[in-house]
Amino acid sequence: MSNKMISKVEGQELILERVFDAPRELVFRAFSEAEHLKNWWGPRGWTLTVCNVDFRPGGIWHFCMKCVDQNQGDFYGTESWGKAVYQEIVEPEKIVYVDYFSDAEGNVSEEMPSCKVTMSFMEHEGKTKLVCRAQYASADTLKTVLDMGVVQGITETWDRLAEHLQSLQ
Repeated sequence: MSNKMISKVEGQELILERVFDAPRELVFRAFSEAEHLKNWWGPRGWTLTVCNVDFRPGGIWHFCMKCVDQNQGDFYGTESWGKAVYQEIVEPEKIVYVDYFSDAEGNVSEEMPSCKVTMSFMEHEGKTKLVCRAQYASADTLKTVLDMGVVQGITETWDRLAEHLQSLQ
């Protein structure tokens, strides 16, 4: 398996896989600590201007991504708020959370699809295999986020994660 992301859809679930050339504990920390997330979360040309992480079951991660790349046209200057509510954490193996679009106050957007995300971190030949399973309410709500470009966005985000992990080793 290369370090490129593999994506597939099964019914109302989006499954993403990638191998990162870093120890499992480090990859897990990159998803659980604000100091790490600020360095890589979001597609290219976007930065986290807000990143508040309460990493525990029942805790919340509230963040704002802002487009800082003038080459992205109408997206330049746009803010996109998100909120994750952690349900289960098994360090360094698994993170389960519900992912929402939100506003600056953390109010969940009812118009945008939410999903339950299960992130599995596995030892893989001295590296870390990450499997992300995002379960949507229906195939139609999954199609909505696919049409928004979620696979490209996560591909770029995980590319940035790989670069961040490389810089730490």
